[in-house]
Amino acid sequence: MDQELRATIAQWLVNAGVDTEPSGGVSTSIMVLACLIVAFVGYLIVKRGVVRTMNMVIVRSRNRWDDIFMSYGVLEKVAKIVPVLILNIIMPLALASHSVLASVVDRLLDVTIIILLVRAVYSALDAANEIADVNLVSRRLPIKSFVQLFKLFMFFVAIIISISVLADQSPVYFLSGLGVATGLVMLVFKDTILGFVAGIQLAANRMVSPTDWIQMDKYGADGAVEEVSLTTVKVRNWDQTITMIPAYALVSDAFKNWRGMSESGGRRIKRSVQIDMNSIGFLSEDDKKRLSKINHLKPYFAAKSAELNAFNAQVVDSDMPVNSRHLTNIGTFRAYMLAFLKQHELVRKDMTLLVRQLAPTATGVPIELYIFTSDTRWSVYEDIQADIFDHIFAILPEFGLRVFQGPTGKDIRSLHTEE
Repeated sequence: MDQELRATIAQWLVNAGVDTEPSGGVSTSIMVLACLIVAFVGYLIVKRGVVRTMNMVIVRSRNRWDDIFMSYGVLEKVAKIVPVLILNIIMPLALASHSVLASVVDRLLDVTIIILLVRAVYSALDAANEIADVNLVSRRLPIKSFVQLFKLFMFFVAIIISISVLADQSPVYFLSGLGVATGLVMLVFKDTILGFVAGIQLAANRMVSPTDWIQMDKYGADGAVEEVSLTTVKVRNWDQTITMIPAYALVSDAFKNWRGMSESGGRRIKRSVQIDMNSIGFLSEDDKKRLSKINHLKPYFAAKSAELNAFNAQVVDSDMPVNSRHLTNIGTFRAYMLAFLKQHELVRKDMTLLVRQLAPTATGVPIELYIFTSDTRWSVYEDIQADIFDHIFAILPEFGLRVFQGPTGKDIRSLHTEE
């Protein structure tokens, strides 16, 4: 420690009539005991005076960040440095007649100060990380990755300085030796280095942030991101299992982030119903009269009737269905569903809204709904989707349509019975 400060303290003791160079073992023990008492008193003054007063001020403060610092005990850890610092200054004076012991104690106290200082800084970094989480800063920047990197850096610096203090050598000597072992360090901390670089890329491009819903089939991840650390990304899947993904894997491999869906305020429904081809046909006059009473179809029938009558009036032999144009039950059903969805209070009207017919397949003619719900919450989204398709299945018979369903064993037996 500072030699000038020790010399000043020694001069104060001499002026007070205290022998600073005791020769007897008893006198040395008394001096050591006095040093310990002074250090303990200093600790009590700082702990019960300064720290307690500052904690009282923090409790009364309306700010949230100082409460977090208090919960991590940052001030208490700083207070523990005070007695060691006092001992580091005055203990060599008590052991002046034992130069070797004084040197060993001085070095050990120096290392203790380094360790306590690192612990206090670690606590402050943890508190800063939680403050960033509370203020949602971590959603834009990988604060935890930076905190872990700084902790790692401080750990190596503390190790190097501690070894240099114990060996009584300059830290530059050990740093030069560390440079020779750079290749080994790169190999040992390959994942850490890759994870840090990946964390920077993830933050710069806003690829993934805590609370994002991501899907990465390669690692079996499908859920919300809970934590983005220096080397891994923690994902809590919807089945409540935890998946740990290497940070660099999110940069090198493909994954799906559903954040855009959440931010847009609309969640897509893209599902089709298979219509039995045998149930498709033209609408009869009775069908038109009956379906025209449906409120959603009144504008449709009015417009289509005028259009078809004008066209058919110009056609020779318009009584033949092949020569003229007629309404079909499947086309009328599509028009009904489009009008129904446009008036649905939970369907976004400012986003894509389609009711389209896809190419026929062996299981029928698909009528697909391509819409977006106004509520992106999973449970609500599923309820909206189920309600819409419940309505579709129940309303299809009104149009003379049937959903395609493969024959069961009972159906096949009934066919044989009929034959």
